[in-house]
Amino acid sequence: MGKLFGTDGVRGVANSELTTELGYKLGKVGAYVLSREKERPVVLIGKDTRISGDMLEDAISAGILSMGGDVIKAGVLPTPAIAHLVKHYQADAGVVISASHNPFEYNGIKFFNGEGFKLDDDLEDQIEDIIMRDIDVSSHITGERLGRSMSAEATALGIYADFLISKMSADIRDMKIVIDCANGAAYKVAEKVFKSLCSEVCIIGNEPDGLNINLGCGSTHPEMLQQAVVSQKADVGLAFDGDADRLIAVDELGRIIDGDKMICICAKMLKDAGELTGGIVTATVMSNLGFHKAIEAMGCTVDVTAVGDRYVLESMLRTGCAIGGEQSGHIIFLNHSTTGDGILSALQLLKAIKLSGEKASALSDRIAIYPQVLKNAPVRNENKKKYANDTDICAEIERLEELMSGEGRVLIRPSGTEPLVRVMIEGKDQSMISELAGNLASMLTEKFG
Repeated sequence: MGKLFGTDGVRGVANSELTTELGYKLGKVGAYVLSREKERPVVLIGKDTRISGDMLEDAISAGILSMGGDVIKAGVLPTPAIAHLVKHYQADAGVVISASHNPFEYNGIKFFNGEGFKLDDDLEDQIEDIIMRDIDVSSHITGERLGRSMSAEATALGIYADFLISKMSADIRDMKIVIDCANGAAYKVAEKVFKSLCSEVCIIGNEPDGLNINLGCGSTHPEMLQQAVVSQKADVGLAFDGDADRLIAVDELGRIIDGDKMICICAKMLKDAGELTGGIVTATVMSNLGFHKAIEAMGCTVDVTAVGDRYVLESMLRTGCAIGGEQSGHIIFLNHSTTGDGILSALQLLKAIKLSGEKASALSDRIAIYPQVLKNAPVRNENKKKYANDTDICAEIERLEELMSGEGRVLIRPSGTEPLVRVMIEGKDQSMISELAGNLASMLTEKFG
């Protein structure tokens, strides 16, 4: 067995890689680690609509209950709902069963602490170490010391919906919107939120059957949403992923507004309201050069992190930054939430559009996104990181960036799972950067393949 926890919990094909046995161990060991701080820890559990969710929920619950922890089952809810509700229910931890934007056969398990933040690395490491070393933590609890399972499905959704509605301070009743729930975790709560705020709401991707989550819909497949926005003559389209922590938007012309553009639009709103702490916006190394130029044109600065919402959040907590995120549409509004929240991001975007008095397309067009080309360079696995100290590669990167005269950039990073080095080049000329990226990828393979 390899490393369990990635940057976003434990993931794998349900009942093959992510088995009930592993789910039971994660629940059991998680409760054991948490019980060091509290004798009877309380764990809130939520899930998306995958067919394997019930199976894993029962396995995790059994592990927690066997260690004397109590379980509160919140039912089908977005990941950020659990991050919010752990505080409402005064739980010691939250567990989300979801594989986000992946196909239905995959699933995942991720933990939040009692403050709604992803579990600290050291606690994850403790849980992983105990499982990997197959240490038996069972104290053979019996009788009244066993845990109890409670259901909060009847109330949790309403509490979370009310929280989201309370975050909308602009009047958007006259806006016509289309929402795509990806047949996932947002399919009930998104309808409740947006129908309470807008007079005209068209909903697609809201008929989950356990197998169709993210299937041709949602933030990774926005084509159906684009068509619906145009045919319905809507003002905006909003697409969530399977666990609704991401958002991809569509303007009234049916064109994509990605995470970079949404962050720019919302950062401008926050700056105008005096709410952009320190004039800082947080983004990853993958954010587009056009994004950087747009933020700088506002008189603000970009704090750049490694890829992954965990790193974005860590930096935001350190700097006090109010907004940060990724191209994928995972956006954190730290004044409102402890994690990325697709529905909250959608509300902030709608507020920005409404306050601007302009159409979504006009706001989007102000941010000139540069073409990006990504090429994979096959290399030997042990050589994936050697490029960083190679004088020839470093010199070639410098030459390419000088060639683009400040209107382009080169980013190289090793794949986390494959024997590949990924080469990304941005610039104004698509054909030029495609050739440059191909040549650099070939050079990397020649040297390290």
